[in-house]
Amino acid sequence: MLRSLGIFAAVSLAAFSVSGGAVAQPAGVFRQPHDLGYGQSSSMDPASKGKVFQVTEKVMSRLIRTGIDGKPAADLAMSWSSNAGATEWTLKLRPGVLFHDGRAFTAADVLYTLNRIADPKLDSPARSAVKTIKAVEAIDAMTVKITLHDSFADFPLVLTDYRLVMLPEGSGDTIARTGIGTGPFKVEKFDAQGTTVLVANTAYYEGAPKLARIEIIGIPDAQARFQALLGGQVDVLPGLDRQEIALVSRSGKHQVQQIPSGNWRGIVLRTDVKPYDDARVRKALRMVVDREAMRDLVVGKDGGLTGCDTPVGPADQYRWDGQCKQDIAGAKALLAAAGFPNGIDVELQVANIEPVWPTIAQVYQQQAAAAGIRVKIAQVPNDGYWNTVWMKKDAVLTRWAERPADAALNEIYRSTSPWDESHFTDATFDAMLDGARKELDFDKRRAMYQDAQKYLWDNSGTLVTFHVKLAVGLTARVKDMDAVENFSIRWHLVKVD
Repeated sequence: MLRSLGIFAAVSLAAFSVSGGAVAQPAGVFRQPHDLGYGQSSSMDPASKGKVFQVTEKVMSRLIRTGIDGKPAADLAMSWSSNAGATEWTLKLRPGVLFHDGRAFTAADVLYTLNRIADPKLDSPARSAVKTIKAVEAIDAMTVKITLHDSFADFPLVLTDYRLVMLPEGSGDTIARTGIGTGPFKVEKFDAQGTTVLVANTAYYEGAPKLARIEIIGIPDAQARFQALLGGQVDVLPGLDRQEIALVSRSGKHQVQQIPSGNWRGIVLRTDVKPYDDARVRKALRMVVDREAMRDLVVGKDGGLTGCDTPVGPADQYRWDGQCKQDIAGAKALLAAAGFPNGIDVELQVANIEPVWPTIAQVYQQQAAAAGIRVKIAQVPNDGYWNTVWMKKDAVLTRWAERPADAALNEIYRSTSPWDESHFTDATFDAMLDGARKELDFDKRRAMYQDAQKYLWDNSGTLVTFHVKLAVGLTARVKDMDAVENFSIRWHLVKVD
């Protein structure tokens, strides 16, 4: 019944020396940029809107993480199981884990972290991920029981959310500045707009990291980040476009990882403002796109996978594989029926935080023109984009990292989600998600999630251009970096020559 999860997790064992020889000490400095998209509100609070995930992913740990094979894997929880109705989940915690300040990790920290995220006063974007939780209790110091409001067969997938990392009990008022966690690196200095310095946590439960130091550098401009990679000022840069891949590949000083992913780039229309409050207008603006042509022009034929405006990744067990062809005549007819027989004007807000965004906007402008849709591209600053443009303006560019189907559908489109970026309020859609969560039969549950994705094609305000095959540029000196989506990378294994 719960076969999609494999209800018990395998225990991850820490590496150790069997030869009795000295263990190599952490060595070398790894440098990574971040886009400073939240400007001065950037912080190390993983539950905040302004979290710098390039930091939190390395200094904090989840109860359950996404394994290299894409399935839920043990992290701070060694195993988990549910009752027959999947309304109660019991997690056995990993013993002997220490926070960076020397405190032992226990069930009290789990209760504190999950209850803090659920507190409406915090107004955390991650609150939507834990709304299914009714109560969290400590059975003993190393065992936690989580009771849900309703049956939820895929609940362990929720706990793989990269924001649901465990904090020390009572640390909410200081975590944004201290970044104390249980991860393989600990914070020496935090400076979002400059250089944040992380150092190896030699007490990490899976063994000391290979790297001695990681520097996270704020670089708002996409072109400046790429030039920093070419010049060796940073060691990694994800999201390279076709031209950048070619330049990096020819340099002789770099390497490129090609990673199939559930990451996607798109265009969002606010469904609560005219004329986008009309579902016919929204669908028409999405029907004009030749998705294959757009993908080919932006990232190349092998650079991504198109679909039918679903945010669910290509490898997800619940993905709907609908394909929606460009339909200019159909788009014109919908616009005419909505009161726009002579077409419509759209102002699209574009930054270059993502190097592919300007190209996506230009291709959309050209394709939409055939249906009388006049797209004006408005260039906006990168700094503070997520605070001042995203979810504020009527038509914007967006990006999302890979999430399990339930998380993607609930977080991006549910009416009560704080990250409902298109302001999509639809009781029918919300009810479809509720029904899918409660269904214990896997085949029926999959059909319900796929029906929800079909519903989005007819009603949503989000154009999902393509799911990217993530091209990650690395300097040649980087070794043993997992070629997987970002939140599955085992950072303690990465090293540099």
